[in-house]
Amino acid sequence: MPQPNPPSVLRRPRLWIGTGLIAAVVSMMFALLYVGGNVNPRGNLRDLPVALVNGDRGADAGGRHLALGDQVVSGIRKAAEGDRSIDWQVVSRAEADKRLGSGKVFGALVIPEDFSATVAALSSPQPAAQGKAAPPTITVLTNQAAGSIGSSMSSQAAQKAAHAASASIGQELLKQAGAQKTALPTAAQLKLADPVTVAVADGHPLGARSAMGLSAFYYALVLVVCGMLGANLVNSQVDTALGYLHTDYGPIRKREPVQHTSRVRTLAIGMALMLGMSVVMGTLVEVATVGILDMDASHLGLLWLYSVATIAVVGMGSLALFAAFGTPGMLLATIVFVAMAVPSSGATVPLQALPGFFRALAEFEPLRQITEGLRSLLYYGAQADAGLTRAWTSMGVALVAALVFGFAVTRLYDRRGLHRIPHPAGETPAAQEPAGATEPAGA
Repeated sequence: MPQPNPPSVLRRPRLWIGTGLIAAVVSMMFALLYVGGNVNPRGNLRDLPVALVNGDRGADAGGRHLALGDQVVSGIRKAAEGDRSIDWQVVSRAEADKRLGSGKVFGALVIPEDFSATVAALSSPQPAAQGKAAPPTITVLTNQAAGSIGSSMSSQAAQKAAHAASASIGQELLKQAGAQKTALPTAAQLKLADPVTVAVADGHPLGARSAMGLSAFYYALVLVVCGMLGANLVNSQVDTALGYLHTDYGPIRKREPVQHTSRVRTLAIGMALMLGMSVVMGTLVEVATVGILDMDASHLGLLWLYSVATIAVVGMGSLALFAAFGTPGMLLATIVFVAMAVPSSGATVPLQALPGFFRALAEFEPLRQITEGLRSLLYYGAQADAGLTRAWTSMGVALVAALVFGFAVTRLYDRRGLHRIPHPAGETPAAQEPAGATEPAGA
């Protein structure tokens, strides 16, 4: 006797409500996190580190000693009292270069040794001396290796400060010129009104194939995605091998016999497989980016080890979440490793230009630590204090946390008898269906 067709699943309110709630939460969360972290970087800017170098030796002119470099520094500091957006760090030129070369500052403003002397030459009463005098110059150094947006913000702030100093010095020069008996031509007055030339230069040059300082972020993102995708692949393959899932090959469905394995052992199998996959994936990522795409990179051995370790830690962390929370663990891993990680990474918008919530996230979110370690490897000669030590330490802490959390939860489940597929009473291994049994996919 023919069976009546079952009602369509689309008529079930629970399907619509459950799916709709999950989709609503995910879409709202991603929008708030991604856009919220980057929507107003200039308004959120606080304490962006910029080096301020005063190399001016001063000069004697008109019977008095000029120290215009000190005047410029004093003016910048006074202007910064009511504006906390820039953290001006007064250092020597050698220290500025060191900080630029380790990503500690996003740029620098450099006052040269002959600054007062060149300004004094402009106010010379002899026109011939004025014509031969070299223009006073203040140099603004950028640092794209620390982040292109942060470097741009630093450069804009430094140029603004330099032009303000030029206007202030120009007013003094015009007063001195006005006191002279001979009136200056209009062109000379315009030159004195804004006497300082502001030159922009690269404080820490990068190679042409470094994505303008973003290759570290893209590489880090690839490693995180590989870790998550690898964990999903390992999770499904282990479940298939243990008989918890079916595998479809077109119209054919393949089933392995169910092996009633403890949750702890299942997690251990997945993590062991993830370690092996990490070696393969990390190797191929470096081959693709450095070998095929010719990305600028050095310390290739250390880069390979870092790549493998990153994929392994992200993958094992994801597997721990899968084991503890089941299917929702996949969504949770996406939120932890992508949704909250990308806007708080400081890779595009600097941490100093993020809202306070995202700065707090950056203290423990993995992508920030991974990116800083890669910046050290790719841009700063693998210096330990340029982010590499912090990255390795964070990975070690994350690995221990994943292992402890994952195995503690799965052991708790096992001890309480919360098996994934309860072993039927009286069933023996011989009663299980033969390995490799197949059936039509629609069965």
